[in-house]
Amino acid sequence: MVWYKNEVIKTLNCDYPIIQAGMAGGVTTPELVASVSNEGGMGTIGAGYLHPDELTEKIMAVQQSTSKTFGVNMFVPETPRYCSNQVTRARQLLQPYEQELQIKPREIPEMSETHFEEQVNTILKLHVPVCSFTFGVPDKTLVKELHKNGVKVIGTATTVEEAVINEQAGVDIITAQGSEAGGHRGTFHGSHDQGMIGTMSLVPQMVDEVGIPVLAAGGIMDERGIAASLMLGAQGVQMGTAFVTSLESGAKEQHKQAILQAKESDTTITSVFSGKPARGLENEFIKQMKPYQNELPDYPIQNELTKNLRKKASERNRPEWMSLWSGQSPRLSGKKYVSQIIKELVDGVERLYSNRGHKL
Repeated sequence: MVWYKNEVIKTLNCDYPIIQAGMAGGVTTPELVASVSNEGGMGTIGAGYLHPDELTEKIMAVQQSTSKTFGVNMFVPETPRYCSNQVTRARQLLQPYEQELQIKPREIPEMSETHFEEQVNTILKLHVPVCSFTFGVPDKTLVKELHKNGVKVIGTATTVEEAVINEQAGVDIITAQGSEAGGHRGTFHGSHDQGMIGTMSLVPQMVDEVGIPVLAAGGIMDERGIAASLMLGAQGVQMGTAFVTSLESGAKEQHKQAILQAKESDTTITSVFSGKPARGLENEFIKQMKPYQNELPDYPIQNELTKNLRKKASERNRPEWMSLWSGQSPRLSGKKYVSQIIKELVDGVERLYSNRGHKL
């Protein structure tokens, strides 16, 4: 049996079960998403911070560049606990950075769930084939609505229990996000510490517990990671950091260079940028803010407060103050075109299988 012929590619209608993670914040350009899909994987637009108009623009740009399956990743809305003391403290701590960058403190916009509903409507209106969710589980009614319109649904889980909750909601596929993964943690049930389970431990336990296909995510960068994931029972992989340094990626050049020069011990889990734990390369901002981490407001409030700072730091070439999200395998990253990345992955897995006497 061919290694990539399974339920995931039937469900998603793609050639290979290689899913590009829907990284929010500008990394997932239409060029990146369309290129991954055109090469036989599945590209994903990271819609977390996109206004519905921006999402419309990106979806249409992808549709003009590929007729293949692609997806949109959305953040399940959270009701932040607003604490004025925490906001005041965060503003005090951010002031020196804002003064040096000559930017005004950012006002917190009104948090609304209508933004999420408008994003869903955009996905339905433009006939996006796949919708994935993180930071929670879409409710059963929404999953049914998406299914009714022919949209396949992928959920995210950092524990077996979260996977069961996703399965009960009716999703088609679950991404098992191991603790090695770069960017924000998807934990939504229980504490974030409880969700810090490595990919190798998480995948087989999740596969044994649920009756739907599982994608492995977290630290997977090459054919060895894909082959290992398949041996653990996953039917595919979701890869983020591997595509951040691609030539089609929209990541800032300082971000790409930082990953390309990093080693496995350089990442840390921090919530100082956004109020939600995320894995990135440790830098000056993280180190300086770490002692005050528990005094800061939750996501998405802290994320809004640091938004201008992060943007201006990038413009002024101050990577020490940027959020440089990365998984734990940066040594395996490369500055390549998506076509080369996918070809090396597919050829590599086939070589591994044939070398070990497995039937392809």
